[in-house]
Amino acid sequence: PSTSSSSTSTSTTSSSTSTTTTTTTSSTTTSSSTSITTTTTTSSTTIPCNYFLNQTTYAVGANSWSVAVVDVNNDNKPDIVVANSGDSTVSVLPNAGNGTFSTQTAYPVGTKPYSVAVVDVNNDNKPDIIVANEGSNTVGILLNGGGGNFNAQTTYTVGTNPYSVAVVDVTSDNKPDIIVANEGSNTVSVLPNAGGGTFSAQTTYPVGSLPYSVAVIDVNNDNKPDIIVANYGSNTVGVLLNGGSGTFNAQTTYPVGTQPYSVAVVDVNSDSKPDIIVANYGSSSVGVLLNAGSGTFSTQTTYPVGTKPYSVAVVDVNNDNKPDIIVANSGDSTTGVLLNAGGGTFSTQTTYTVGNDPQAVAVVDVNQDNKPDIIVANSGSKTVSVLLHC
Repeated sequence: PSTSSSSTSTSTTSSSTSTTTTTTTSSTTTSSSTSITTTTTTSSTTIPCNYFLNQTTYAVGANSWSVAVVDVNNDNKPDIVVANSGDSTVSVLPNAGNGTFSTQTAYPVGTKPYSVAVVDVNNDNKPDIIVANEGSNTVGILLNGGGGNFNAQTTYTVGTNPYSVAVVDVTSDNKPDIIVANEGSNTVSVLPNAGGGTFSAQTTYPVGSLPYSVAVIDVNNDNKPDIIVANYGSNTVGVLLNGGSGTFNAQTTYPVGTQPYSVAVVDVNSDSKPDIIVANYGSSSVGVLLNAGSGTFSTQTTYPVGTKPYSVAVVDVNNDNKPDIIVANSGDSTTGVLLNAGGGTFSTQTTYTVGNDPQAVAVVDVNQDNKPDIIVANSGSKTVSVLLHC
C-alpha cells in the first residue's frame, strides 16, 4: 500500500534589475550661433542571485534521513526519493517539470530506514530502490514495477544498525552489488548480486568504530572499486582496497576531524585521482584528503562550515570544471557551498537557508537547464528543499 501527502511553499528569486539614466549636455559656440546637444543614455544592470534561489519545500515522511535524485519513471526528468526513518517508509516524488515535484507516494520498508540508493539492480533499465533499515538490521530491495511504481521490499540480513548503503559493481560481473556500513557492529557488508535483482549472503569486513557513511570508488586506478568509510567513533576514514573478485583488504585509516558523519570521493584537484571529502560533524568542518597515488591519501586540510554538518556532496556548481563542496549543516538549518579555488583548495562557504535539521544533500539538475540544483532532506521539518540554480 502507498500513501500520499504534500505541502509546497514557493520562494522568490534572489535576482534584481536596476536601471541607471545618465544625461550629458555639451555646448558648441561658433561666431554666429551656439548649439546645445543633450544625450540621454539608459543602461540596465542585472544583479545575479548568488548561484541558488531560495528553497521550495515539499512534504515527505517523518525524519527524512537520506535523499537520492534519479529518474525512476523513464521520462528523462530526475525524481526525488527519500528515506523516512520516523515512519519507516521511502517517499517517491515525481518530477512534474521545470524543477517542480508532485505529491509523494510512500512505500513501507523496514524499521528506521537511514540511507537510500537508487540503481537498476536487475538489468531491466528501470532504477530500483535499495534502503538500509537501521532498526531491522536489513537492506530492503524495492524493484521498479514500471511507471515509477515500486514492488514490496525484499530484505536481506546485514550487520547491526546499517547506517549507509552504496550500490556498485565490485566483482566485475556487470551486476551492481550492495555495500553497507553497519554502525552497530563496526563492519561493512558486501552482498554480491546473484542476478535477477537477488543478492547473496553478506561478507563482512571490520572497519573503525561507528561507521556512519560508505562510498565505493576506484581510488588506486586498478579498475576495481574500493570501499571508503567514515568512522564516526574513531575520527578516521578507512580505505579498503579491492583485492579482486569482490574481496577487500584490511582498512587503512587516516585521521580526520571530530565525528566524521559523511564521505564523498571525487577528484577535486584535476589530477585524475579521486580525493576524499568528509563532513566532520563534531568539529563543524569539512576535511579534504588529496589522493597521493596508489590508493594512499595526504593529511586532511579542513575548512569551516556550519554547525553539525551531516552530509556532503561534491559537484561542479559554477561551470568551471572544478568540483565544489556542498554540505548540509544540521545545526543551523543551512546548506553551505564552498567553491573550488583550484589545486584542491576551497573558498569560504556561502550558506542558504533550508528546513529544520537537514540530514542529507544531493546536487542534480532537476529542471533541465544544464545547471545543477540542490536537494536537501530536512529531518526536523518533514520536508525536502529544492534550491534551483540561477
